[in-house]
Parts: sequence; structure tokens; C-alpha cells
Amino acid sequence: MTSEATPQPIAAEGPVIECEHLSRKFGSLWAVRDVSLRVERGQIFGVLGPNGAGKSTTIRMLCGILDPTSGRGTVVGHDIAKDSEGIKQNIGYMTQRFSLYEDLTVEENLRFYASVYGMSGRARKQRIEAVLEEAGLRDRRKQLAGTLSGGWKQRVALASSTIHRPPLLFLDEPTAGVDPVSRRDFWDQIHRISDQGTTVLVTTHYMDEAERCHRLAFIFRGELLATGTPLEVIERRNLSVLELELEDNRTLEAAKLLRTTEGVEEVNHFGLVMRVALRNSQDPEGTVRRALEPNGFAIKRLQQTRVSVEDAFVSMVREDDAMRAQKHLETAA
Repeated sequence: MTSEATPQPIAAEGPVIECEHLSRKFGSLWAVRDVSLRVERGQIFGVLGPNGAGKSTTIRMLCGILDPTSGRGTVVGHDIAKDSEGIKQNIGYMTQRFSLYEDLTVEENLRFYASVYGMSGRARKQRIEAVLEEAGLRDRRKQLAGTLSGGWKQRVALASSTIHRPPLLFLDEPTAGVDPVSRRDFWDQIHRISDQGTTVLVTTHYMDEAERCHRLAFIFRGELLATGTPLEVIERRNLSVLELELEDNRTLEAAKLLRTTEGVEEVNHFGLVMRVALRNSQDPEGTVRRALEPNGFAIKRLQQTRVSVEDAFVSMVREDDAMRAQKHLETAA
């Protein structure tokens, strides 16, 4: 970017991101197929899915880095196919491999990225001081970036990505490989940035991070499975989740039996506790008891627990797999 690459004011009305039927093909592979998204101003919008689902390809199209094979979209008021430079001037972009200059200090990295985004003079100096304070980096300003731990490098990378106060921040798998404490600190920073008026779109394969977003989009095999708030996504699946403990340690036998029980979608082990997910069940506790007790399993504890976004995502993936398998059988027949 040149000195002209200063973020420009964007319209106060309308979505910050809007795309329709966005698709990208590499050779014969559809990495992203028919994705439509709408991100409103001020939201933390999570794009979730496993590795290879198409999340990064989607975000690169929205950033103007990749041209879509088909579909259309606008980001901060600029067309993704026609005005990629306009997009780049008005966004921050950070990935897990964000390029810090390891032989420069924290402060020198911030000064460099501020200059890249067209900042200079007193305004640049004041902004660097503010960012050092906000990110808790003041005591590390003279430390070489290459000597920082992963969590501190992440803080510097985020500060560098937002030094120019972009109206929109893209975070592509920013917490991959970061320890749990640093991940929590990072999400606190994301919410602080959002509270200051920046819209954030973050891709991740960590399902627990979905709970921290205002709205979500689930992508699997390049296709959009669901969108909505975390609560909306969970409620649409109509799931019940139970925690189960037996009087003895026959958990493997019990799990095998439960997996053949109608209505049971998933059984997972957490030590001696089993987590049982059922769908569309009017009497989840009764279903589990009727499956186990007549077969000699003594239940020590059985209670309903909160359904998570991960439960909803796994349920959607299982359903998608079943539908694909059914279509394959029908085609083969």
C-alpha cells in the first residue's frame, strides 16, 4: 500500500459485508460453492468449520485477494470483483501466520505498519502510544518481536492489523496453535475492538469460540450449512444433551448400545461421564433409561445439560453425511 491507502469513511447504512452465491473453483475442485452472507455493522461474525472447509478461501475472496469464480459481493461498499484496492484500504487483515519483522522491536513493527497504512507524523506517534497501552504492550515496546512468545506475538499482530482503525477487521484462524489463556485474552481484545466500532469477521475451527460471536455461519465442504446467532443455530437443531454416569465402569458397552438407540445422535466420553446427544426427543431421559436399565446398566447420575454450538455443528455434519450417503445409494441403484 502507498500513502494514499488511508481508510475512507463508509456509508453509515447497510451491511458492511454482503455477498450472494459466492463460489470459487480450483481446477475441478469447488473450494467454495454458493455462499451467501450478510454482516451488519458492529458485529463479531464467526465463520466456522473444520480445516479445509473453505473458510480461508471465502475470506480471501471477501478481502479482494482471490477473484470469485461466480457470485457477487460488496465489502465496505466496494465490489469484490471490481475494486479490490478499495477494500484493502478499508480493512485490517490478520492470519495465524501474520508477518511480524522479528528483528524489529514491537514499537518498530507498529511504526512500520502505521506507515504502510499511510499514517505519519504526530498522528502516527499518538496512535502507536494508544495501541501500546490498549494491547498491554507498553512494557515490551523495546523487545525484539522474534523473542516474544506466541501469545505476545499475536497481540502485536492484532495491534498492527488495527493500527489504522479500519472499519472492518478480518481474522483468519488467528488463534490456531495458541495456548488457552492467550486465546481468552485475544478474544477479550476482539470484543474491545468491536465495542470501539470495528466490525470483525473471524474464521476458526474452534467451536468454543463460536459462543463468543454475535452471529455465525457454518461452512462444511465449501457449502453453507447454517447462519444465525449461536442461540438460533442451537435451537433449530432441536437437540437435547444429557450427562450420564454409571454405577460401574461399563461405559464402552453402554455407549455402544446407546449409539444403536433411535433418536441418539452422538455419544462421547469425558472420563467416566458420557455425554449423550438426542434429536427431536420428547423424553430424552426416558429414552436413555429405557435403553440401558433393562439391559443391566445401573445409572448413577443422569441429567440434562446445556447444548453447545459444537453439538449443533456435529449434528449438521452427521445429517449432511447421511444425506450424501443416501444420494450415493440412490445414484448407484
